[in-house]
Amino acid sequence: MARKPKLDTTLAEAVDVARNALIEIAAETEIGEYLGATPEGERLVTHRFVSQKRGYRGWTWFATIARVPRAKAKDLTVCEAGIVAGEDALLAPAWVPWAERLVKEEIEAAEAEANEPKDEPGPSATATENSGAENTAAEPAGNETQEDLTESTTATDEHEATGEPEATSEQGIKTPARRQVRRRRTAQRTAARRRAAQRNRTRKES
Repeated sequence: MARKPKLDTTLAEAVDVARNALIEIAAETEIGEYLGATPEGERLVTHRFVSQKRGYRGWTWFATIARVPRAKAKDLTVCEAGIVAGEDALLAPAWVPWAERLVKEEIEAAEAEANEPKDEPGPSATATENSGAENTAAEPAGNETQEDLTESTTATDEHEATGEPEATSEQGIKTPARRQVRRRRTAQRTAARRRAAQRNRTRKES
């Protein structure tokens, strides 16, 4: 059986040393009545004080000091200082895992929601607007001449000759690449019509 350490007299009398060590980490008014000294080992003693810190009722300030053999009171060493909870201390409730805090009904509801099928997103508003713009641009205007239509058809044939696949409206909605193809085709058709109209105006003026 281990022998109980003997209380060192020099360390037990160093109450002021312990209190001064606590003043470095807390306000002097927060350190209350002296509770006594407890031997922790050979030439190792812990001094305790009542905590008057707001919100820490039932806690205890402590300061552990030590000394080497034949050392005097002025040569003492402060090993540790802090505050610990007492038997009547106000403590936070024990942590409970999330799964244990849930009631059976909440667990079943969460599992049902996780297993519920997700709705597929429909075509975005931007893709729908782009598709509508393409269809509008593809329809020839009523006052276009035969030469305008021939120019537009030629531009379309040149684009198809590059080997790019024809993209339907539904396919164009699925990927950004197909939307870019549609935009390029619309731009080419518009440019062809403008060139044809410019040539017509030039011929009329001449």
